[in-house]
Order: sequence, then structure tokens, then C-alpha cells
Amino acid sequence: MTEKTKLHYIKHQDIDYDKWDRCIDAAINSRIYANTWHLDRTATYWDALVMGDYEYVMPLPIRRKFGITYLFQPMFSQQLGIYPAANSTISSQFYDYLVRHFRYAKVHLNAGNLPWKNSTSVDFQAKQNYLLPLEQSYTGIKKFFSSNAKRNIAKANTNNLSLIQGIRLETYLDFIEKNLQASISKSSIATLKNLIAYGQYKGFGEIYGVYTSDNELCSAVYFCRWKDRVIYFSAASNEAGKEMGGMYFLVNEFIKQNVGKNLTLDFEGSMLPGVARFFDSFGASPETYFQLHFNRLPLPLKWLKA
Repeated sequence: MTEKTKLHYIKHQDIDYDKWDRCIDAAINSRIYANTWHLDRTATYWDALVMGDYEYVMPLPIRRKFGITYLFQPMFSQQLGIYPAANSTISSQFYDYLVRHFRYAKVHLNAGNLPWKNSTSVDFQAKQNYLLPLEQSYTGIKKFFSSNAKRNIAKANTNNLSLIQGIRLETYLDFIEKNLQASISKSSIATLKNLIAYGQYKGFGEIYGVYTSDNELCSAVYFCRWKDRVIYFSAASNEAGKEMGGMYFLVNEFIKQNVGKNLTLDFEGSMLPGVARFFDSFGASPETYFQLHFNRLPLPLKWLKA
């Protein structure tokens, strides 16, 4: 093994942030979630596997419980894994290291990562993201909308809705906390606030809101751009928004504003059938990535983390 292909476990305090971010920035499979600023806000504490002089990197979000260190998937981080995209020989070295040095892991890789085909100790579960390229005309994109999407957009357009860009962060957070399908903790709201505030400060994130004719916020989403992807991040609608097609209106208007650009609308995907159908209804194509999972915990902890 040469120094260039040697794998190093690096503690958080020893990670070279400049080299790390350059590696992520240059990777063909680059994702916003793997930047140091994003990891610091979502994982809080994370170590790293680094091959050579940051030729390949893998963030390791860490938690400790009952004296055991394990790997977890931070909220608001859809895809982590190995950067840049690695062949099976390199990726298997990363996976093998994880199995040998941790008792438990449940983390998401990215769409550029291959599963470890020769392993019986690690489970790789396929998950779906949804992507909609925006390079062509609106007419060209709209022809792939489902009949249900077209019907809901037409319905929304009769409801005198207004799309507002740049709504206040506190207004958005209050709306999200009240209307997300799944309950969200105060600490998660604080994390989301931190992420969005940074994105707004750096100029790559903006909150969109849909208002009714009575000036009521009924649907909202945070869009953040990373390279050629615009991520549909933490969206919600209240009952009025659902009834009036607020989110169909929002996404359709966003598409119209950005057609013809070298951008891909990244819906982030969902394993919930209803949410996945919503993304699919705009003609978005599935992108597969994998969840890596293994459990070598002693009983009864193994049952608790199954």
C-alpha cells in the first residue's frame, strides 16, 4: 500500500478543513451535506476517514452511548459517504475499516458510492432521491408532468395565490414547526435555523412562501443551491395549502423561473409513497443511493438498535 492509498482515521480536531473542503468541492459526486460547515452544524461531532493526502474522504458522524461509539445519520443530511466517487477496491477499504472499528452504523452513502458486494456483515438498503433537470424549456418540462400535477396546478392557479421569495426566517421556522408531517424537536429547529441563516448569509439559500388572498402563509420551502443542484429543503403546507394546491403552485412557479439554466432541482427524495408521488408527478427521475447498516452490538443492545 502506497502513502497515496493509505487510509487514515483522523480525529475531528485534526481534520484539515481547507483540504477537506477542496476535496468535496472538486468531487464529481459533490454534495452540500459533506462540507465542513454543514457537518459542524448537523453532526456536531464528526471524525473522518481520509485516504492519502485527502484524495478520498468520508465523514464519520459519531455518537456515544453506554460506552460504545457508533455512527449515525445526522438530520438534514441526505447523503454523506465517500468523496469523490470511488471504485469498488477503494470503497471496500472504507467499508472494511468501519466494520472493524465500530460496533454499529446506520449512515447514508451518496449516489456515487457502490455497495460492498463481497460483504455479508453489512446491509446496503437502496433509497430514492428525485431529480428534475431544468435545462430545457418550460413546455418541454411540463409535458412530463402527470395529469394529477397538471390538475392541481390548474386548481392552484384559480385560488389567487402569491409566491413570495425571501420570507423571514422566523416566520418560516414557526410555520415548519407547526406543519411538518413528522414532529420535529426544538434542537432540530435550532439546527435548521443555523443552516438556513448560513445559507442566506452566503447567498446560496432563500426561503419561498405561498400566501393566500387573505395574506396567510400556506406553503413554504427553503431552496439552497450547491453547484448545479438546487435542493428542495424542508417543505411544509398547512391545511389551506394542501386544499388549494399551494406546494404544486410553488414548485411550478420555481420551475418556470429557472428553466433554461444549467440546474437540477433536487427534491431530496422520500421513502414515503405520497411524498415520492408528488416528486414523480413533476417528471423527476429517481436517483438511487444506499444506506449502510451493520450491528455488532452485544445483547440486549443489539435488539434495541436493530
